[in-house]
Amino acid sequence: MVTLLRVLFAGVLIAMVTLTTTASLEQGLVEAARNLWPDAWFRATLADAYFGFLTVFVWIAYKERTMPARLVWFVLVMSLGTIAVAVYMLIALRRLGPGDPIERLLMRTVEEQT
Repeated sequence: MVTLLRVLFAGVLIAMVTLTTTASLEQGLVEAARNLWPDAWFRATLADAYFGFLTVFVWIAYKERTMPARLVWFVLVMSLGTIAVAVYMLIALRRLGPGDPIERLLMRTVEEQT
């Protein structure tokens, strides 16, 4: 399961970096937002994405022990979105030891609480 998750999140990271780079070379973010803002579906999709990022950040804030780490991850998730989430997941997966249950990925362990 851990290997599958590593492949999944590495794929997400590669896809998002590729798509973001390609889109940025074609049109700037500010220009694209200006052109798309009048479209209600664009605004709904943007709100959906950011509410999703906020939801994932709440879990990241639960997992992280310190306020500086939480603040850094908040900025990263809200500015880079799925790219930051994929990086966080790859780091969290790397922290798992051999034989650790997959639940350790999702829950804060006793040693992480201190």
